Amino acid sequence: MTDTTSHAAFTELVNLAARTLGAGVVAANDELFAEKENLIVAAPAEFRPHTFGHKGQIMDGWETRRRRGAGIDEPHPTDSDHDWAIVRLGVPGVVRGVVVDTAHFTGNYPETASIEAASVPGTPSPEELAAAEWTELVPRSALKGDTAHEFPVQVEQRFTHVRLNIWPDGGVARLRVHGEVVADPRDLDGLTFDLAAQEFGGVATGASDRYFSSPHNLNSLGRAAVMGEGWETRRRRNKDNDWVELDLAGTGEVLAVEVDTTHFVANCPGWASVSGRDEAGEWFDLLPRTRLQPDTRHRLRVVPQRPVTAARLNVFPDGGVARLRLTGRLTESGRAALALRWLNLVPAAEAAQALAEAGLSEPEAASVTAARPFADAASVHAAVDALQPQDTPDGEDTTRRGAAIWRLLGV
Repeated sequence: MTDTTSHAAFTELVNLAARTLGAGVVAANDELFAEKENLIVAAPAEFRPHTFGHKGQIMDGWETRRRRGAGIDEPHPTDSDHDWAIVRLGVPGVVRGVVVDTAHFTGNYPETASIEAASVPGTPSPEELAAAEWTELVPRSALKGDTAHEFPVQVEQRFTHVRLNIWPDGGVARLRVHGEVVADPRDLDGLTFDLAAQEFGGVATGASDRYFSSPHNLNSLGRAAVMGEGWETRRRRNKDNDWVELDLAGTGEVLAVEVDTTHFVANCPGWASVSGRDEAGEWFDLLPRTRLQPDTRHRLRVVPQRPVTAARLNVFPDGGVARLRLTGRLTESGRAALALRWLNLVPAAEAAQALAEAGLSEPEAASVTAARPFADAASVHAAVDALQPQDTPDGEDTTRRGAAIWRLLGV
């Protein structure tokens, strides 16, 4: 429905902490009153008065016990002066803003909160996360009750986890972590995948209408469970048509298109087409105007044409679409651009490890890492060429180092 509330621009970016993307709340020091998992529930928090359990009023959020400090018979179960919860992001990325929502917490909200982030590859345990290096994204800031607090973030780094700290105790209903997905290019090598998918970095950048639901639903992970998990426009009363534009995860060739109208029965568009934007900024047809059926997955092969960087779904004249999938593969330049961005944004230790795994020695990897950020692949090769020669046969260092950069960047 129509939302007239003014929100920060970053809230239009992907919620990296969405459970639909695979996010989870992996640890909290306390959750006596209400479970930590409520922090990332997709729906807005609800409140049902006089709904009591064995621990009091049931709250739709994360709520800790009242902190009493030292000197009482049963001190709080941690030695710190505040409570915290750690969220594993569904997909790693650069955080552009955070929403700390204290909805319905009026007499029991924290006085202040801060947000930290860390990058720990793989599936680390809570103990491993506790030992990680944490970077402050949002300094300790005052909170109000029953309020969605929007905090912009200015840290140019890729993260995998965030930690919400609250002082001294209390409840937070929801935590949203908006940003830009930064996929590890090594995970995509040799694969065809959905170039438009949020989990790889695809993002809706514009839409003609979002009256009933968000265009960000179009490229969400998995299939829509209900109609409200798709994108739906109001009824159009003129001769124009509705549309959504998406930036793709990287420059690639599209091999197949899926337009899924699942759950849209009486409000399915009559027709749809899909356009691609090439590297020169020109638009061309990927899928010509095609008749749609209600509540149907339309899966269509297309002839690969020139590479695309963005796509536009046109629906005629209006209606709803559950999902748009663009199956394809990265081009060499698309793979290189993705790898370069990833290399620039991961912490130094991760960048050096990746370079060493690709074939550089540890001192070489450290030297190249110190030369970041790189403007392009040529600047990476220049940093490698500037390395001191080693006591090896002529040309051996150059060959080995060049092969290492090719493995990482693909060029």
